Amino acid sequence: MGTSDLGIFLKARRGQVQPAEAGIRSHNVRRVPGLRREEVAMLAGVSVDYYSRLEQGREKNPSPSVLNALAGALNLDTDLRAHVFRLAGLAPMSRKQESETVEESLMELVGSWSHTPAVIINQSLDVLAFNDLAAALYGGFSSIDNLARMTFLDPFGREFFTDWERATEACVANLRLALGHSGSQERVREIVADVHDASPEFRALWDRHNVRGKTHESKAFRHPAVGDLLLTYNAFDVRSSPGLQLIIYQAPAGTPSADKLQLLGSLAASYVRADVK
Repeated sequence: MGTSDLGIFLKARRGQVQPAEAGIRSHNVRRVPGLRREEVAMLAGVSVDYYSRLEQGREKNPSPSVLNALAGALNLDTDLRAHVFRLAGLAPMSRKQESETVEESLMELVGSWSHTPAVIINQSLDVLAFNDLAAALYGGFSSIDNLARMTFLDPFGREFFTDWERATEACVANLRLALGHSGSQERVREIVADVHDASPEFRALWDRHNVRGKTHESKAFRHPAVGDLLLTYNAFDVRSSPGLQLIIYQAPAGTPSADKLQLLGSLAASYVRADVK
């Protein structure tokens, strides 16, 4: 019997929790990073044999209370906790096929915003629509098609994202989360296969099994025309189109980034709008 997706996830996650983070004192040099199986079992209040069977895929029906205990032992946040419940078959998976098109009314709304970059993406990180200012913001990329491809495979990505490592981690965690929604699984696997083959950095991050949705953190960019930009952003689910998100970037008023974003807007007409793939 092969290892289950849940078992693979649990093994990957315990390798990322340092003993000190779990309140375990370790005086000996460890041959492998993270927690041992017996330590996770102790923290979760289950037997070592039971936890070992979970990792090995021989136990496939953990209870919600066991999963919650394991989530606490492994320091799982909200997204990771929901993910582990999906892997165990104890959380409903979305069965709706994610939308591949954007409604005309939403396209018109996004296009009317001239002072803020706005893009519409799906769970697979495909960029389905963007306004002129977003086209100017992403103007250095060879194609504005998929955020994971742009980040990992386009050489410009390493220059554009000031903290490229952080951007790559977010992309991979977003794709991991998308695998929990059956309507997007086929497209996610296609993207993962392409980037996984071409990028050793992606392969290393994929093996960590991090899961995270869109956050509200600031993002730092280095634009070839206007220089460094520090932008905040908000992500909104599109209720009428399952799986789509509207991402809106802003620069805090009175900051250098606000002035640079205004300058970028004046230059937007000089950018040739890329074809949406």
